[in-house]
Amino acid sequence: MHAPLAGSMTTAPGGAPRGAPPVLADPGTVRRMSDTARGMRVTIRKDGPYLVSGRVPMANLAIRVDDRGESTEWGEGERYPLQEQYALCRCGHSATKPFCDAAHKRIGFDGTETASRRPYLEEARRIDGPSISLTDAESLCAYGRFCDAQGTAWRRATEAGREAAEVVKRESRNCPGGRLVAWENAAPLEPEYAPSIGLVEDPALGVSGGILVRGGIELVGADGARYETRNRMALCRCGASRNKPFCDGSHAEVKFRDDL
Repeated sequence: MHAPLAGSMTTAPGGAPRGAPPVLADPGTVRRMSDTARGMRVTIRKDGPYLVSGRVPMANLAIRVDDRGESTEWGEGERYPLQEQYALCRCGHSATKPFCDAAHKRIGFDGTETASRRPYLEEARRIDGPSISLTDAESLCAYGRFCDAQGTAWRRATEAGREAAEVVKRESRNCPGGRLVAWENAAPLEPEYAPSIGLVEDPALGVSGGILVRGGIELVGADGARYETRNRMALCRCGASRNKPFCDGSHAEVKFRDDL
């Protein structure tokens, strides 16, 4: 999905970009461990739900589109009552979505985590343009399609001028799973998110998307090992992702609906 512009990345052996600044700030460290995020955690239960702890706020988030059907911005919907702890469905079959009702046991859900545990910068490739740089960890695509608008983020990153750079900044910041990160002066241009959970709705496709984890909330695997803490992540909740626990856009393929 959303393949980058072919031939636009100059990468040295081992993934380090040629001709680029030798040291890049870790995008996951920027604003990721605010005081408000401390104690907040998402823990993955083996073949079961996501256990969210630490009074993490949760709301519905809708992908808004323009008159051409291109994704342009996020719109917040219903906010859920604040709870100290709650379990979110991961298999996609709960009758009480977004919450778990133990349907994973009934259907024999296989929630094996297959995603890489490598840090973002080790996964990402980089486009160095005349006005801005863009890194792309393709496996984190959650199919928000913000990157496809106005000529695609990858193509616009290769163009000179402020207008093209602003498009790249806007589209990368809206990227739900943090696949795309825009850079200036070797620093990531990350949005400032309060720690929160967002349940994605995609009205343009008539489907429900992943679970957005924002603001540096810790993610712990079923084996007890921590994933890299990042400012934004998208977790699968349809049960069909081939990159669990992360969303890979499979909700669009299986026409997942949470009927909220």
